[in-house]
Amino acid sequence: MLFFSYSAFFVCEENAMNKYLKIARLDHWIKQLFILPGMVIAVLITDVSYKEIGLAGFVLGFLGTCFIASANYVINEWLDAPYDKYHPTKKNRPVVTENMSFKLVMVEYFLFAIIGLVFSWLVNKLFFITALVLLIMGLLYNVKPFRTKDIPYVDVLSESINNMLRLMMGWFIVTGDSVPPSSVLIGYWMAGAFLMATKRFAEYRMIGDKQLAGLYRRSFVIYTEKKLLASALFYALISTFCIGVFMIKYRIEYIFVTPVMFLIYAYYLAMSLDDDSAVQKPEKLYKEKRLMWLVLLFILAVLFCSFVDMPFLHKLTSEALIHVEV
Repeated sequence: MLFFSYSAFFVCEENAMNKYLKIARLDHWIKQLFILPGMVIAVLITDVSYKEIGLAGFVLGFLGTCFIASANYVINEWLDAPYDKYHPTKKNRPVVTENMSFKLVMVEYFLFAIIGLVFSWLVNKLFFITALVLLIMGLLYNVKPFRTKDIPYVDVLSESINNMLRLMMGWFIVTGDSVPPSSVLIGYWMAGAFLMATKRFAEYRMIGDKQLAGLYRRSFVIYTEKKLLASALFYALISTFCIGVFMIKYRIEYIFVTPVMFLIYAYYLAMSLDDDSAVQKPEKLYKEKRLMWLVLLFILAVLFCSFVDMPFLHKLTSEALIHVEV
């Protein structure tokens, strides 16, 4: 009898632990791989060789980013509980359905935040500062009186800036004495805004009721499908323009990568029109085979254009006019 009592106790404790770990969204850690493009760009346009990148620095940087992200997820799930109950699927989140302790949630938040900042400090100073900004952005996005997630358009821009911060963190893993070019920073930020706007668009369509959508997310009171779709296109145009400027400025050969990049944007936008679209869960996008094939094609195109010189393209950036004989 005593054995069964102990077994029941440990099962209860394990279930309690699971619900607190669940709100940290450890399965979303895969999204922190967005730091990798920052590392690749740093290797391509600085004097630092990939051989000089320490494994310890990468592991600490990646884990530091993951723990900071989980701290933001914890505070997000706790403060969103009154609104998530109006969402068709998020109403099943542990914070909504189960009796969770505010004190334990706060302990969990600070534990993840401190571990993330300690790991970040061990990388270098600029990485630590960027990680701290990432943590602060989580507070601005979720906590009143700021709570930028309730403000139309500001919600998308304030959350997607984390995309830019992740790129910077990847860059700082490689080098701690310079910053990425503004063109790629803005381009990466706007790429994140595009992803977030299409996510909002897909969510709005999936809920299918403007009043219910407004109860779930206050910005949906102002948003419409037309506004969200137009904003996604706006962000995509800025993103592709800035990334295109970066590519051509630093290596003209990348001009052949841009069509693949445009195709990815177009395909992703088309995906947002699907019923219960996969773009609502970016952490699950790796399951979308066609999208992954396009991403692979993009990577191969970047690699090809990084190592194959095409001198004839340099005339396109010359100030002199190209003369032809008639």
